[in-house]
Amino acid sequence: MTSPQTGRLMLLDTASMYFRAYFGVPSISGPDGTPVNAVRGLMDFITRLVDQYEPTDLVCCWDNDWRPQWRVDLVPSYKGHRVVEEVETAPDVEVVEDDLQVQVPIIREVLAAYGITVIGHDGYEADDVIGTLATGAGQPVDIVTGDRDLFQLVDDDADVRVLYIARGVGNHERVTNQWVVDKYGIDARQYADFATLRGDASDGLPGVKGVGEKTAATLLQRFGDMAGIVAAAEDPASDLAPGPRSKIKAAADYLAVAPQVVAVARELPLDRSELALPSVPRDPALVRELAERWGLESPAERLTAVLSG
Repeated sequence: MTSPQTGRLMLLDTASMYFRAYFGVPSISGPDGTPVNAVRGLMDFITRLVDQYEPTDLVCCWDNDWRPQWRVDLVPSYKGHRVVEEVETAPDVEVVEDDLQVQVPIIREVLAAYGITVIGHDGYEADDVIGTLATGAGQPVDIVTGDRDLFQLVDDDADVRVLYIARGVGNHERVTNQWVVDKYGIDARQYADFATLRGDASDGLPGVKGVGEKTAATLLQRFGDMAGIVAAAEDPASDLAPGPRSKIKAAADYLAVAPQVVAVARELPLDRSELALPSVPRDPALVRELAERWGLESPAERLTAVLSG
């Protein structure tokens, strides 16, 4: 079925959601003792979001490569603190709780049984898949994530917003351009440069030493973007104060590459032909089988009911 360019497209940062489900949903095991709290939580998150926003199209965006080598080549510290230390061969292995790791294949089985589209792209993260699908979608877009980096995709003119789940799916915030302005004092299109300047310890991005959120916002308010800031730092005649000037110049090597790491890809060659949210499970028998095998009867019933509308 080809997804029509009408209605609303919902893009899920899937790993962000199942990590939150794992840590936020009490420990639950299936009949054989296998933990399934992340599976149950993700299913209920999807049910809640579909019920509330009624998207016509939905994609579970996937990390085919959670730490792309091309990003590490540019900024070696990128997500470095999250790599399993004992593993010295590529690809990098992310530190993931064993009780969560065992649930990821179950999540993929459940999504496939329902016919919910999963899209990843080799060499790229889910953020890049989201960036590509949100760009030029031709329909309103809701991006569900707990990752602030995706604020850079907010576009009021194109009706692209972020449903920010940092405080929980049930307590999420609708991030529009005005929300970003009110929160950080910058426009959403400046957010990638803002994050580059500020840095992000959770992603191993050092930022510019001595430049925090307030200074980063002030620089962007005055000079517009990273290119304008760097040009001002290099221009002796500019009115950039000595303190920020020296900090920007000292971080020249970092600023030459970090923007490419922070910016999400928007032009991946992705198949957009199967984005429609199913109204019934693709394989009802398999849904029942998986529900019985893993003790997922209740969340399966809820998800099936909300899909039927």
